[in-house]
Amino acid sequence: MRGYFAVGAEGLSKRMNLGNLMRSAHAFGANFFFTVDAGNELRRAPASDTSKSPGHLPLFSWDSVDAMDLPRGCQVVGIELTDDAIDLPSFGHPLQAAYVLGPERGSLSKAMLARCDHVVKIPTKFCINVAMAGAIVLYDRHRALGRYADRPVGAGAPTEVPPQHVSGGPIMRRGRIVPGQGK
Repeated sequence: MRGYFAVGAEGLSKRMNLGNLMRSAHAFGANFFFTVDAGNELRRAPASDTSKSPGHLPLFSWDSVDAMDLPRGCQVVGIELTDDAIDLPSFGHPLQAAYVLGPERGSLSKAMLARCDHVVKIPTKFCINVAMAGAIVLYDRHRALGRYADRPVGAGAPTEVPPQHVSGGPIMRRGRIVPGQGK
């Protein structure tokens, strides 16, 4: 899969949810994890992160939205139930993204929503657990940007395999001789 992505949460209060969200981020191949406005006890991986993700992806803890220091070009995607949010199945995931989820008993702050390039909602009847919401969004990204065969119209497995990736040839500067390519 091309691009990169990060997963984070603002204002989390439950260590088990943080650990489960970190584990999902690690499992789906996140490049880093972050927290914003989390208590000191939530600034390290809890026991529920059985994959020990901080050994595999960096963990950043920012005190506020203003302190967030994301890579240039990284688009912030808020996951929140708002009237104007994009339904997840209709959302085109950016190649460079930082997905941020809100706290268990609240919503993303106004400052965070203002920082978001996109706000996406999972089309459920009511709010779901923050770690579960994160896993659903990451699965959707993986499904949308991964190399998979198209889904069949009916039930069952796809009937066609996805085409193999083909790399383009090298781009040459004038007069450059490439070893093994002759003149």
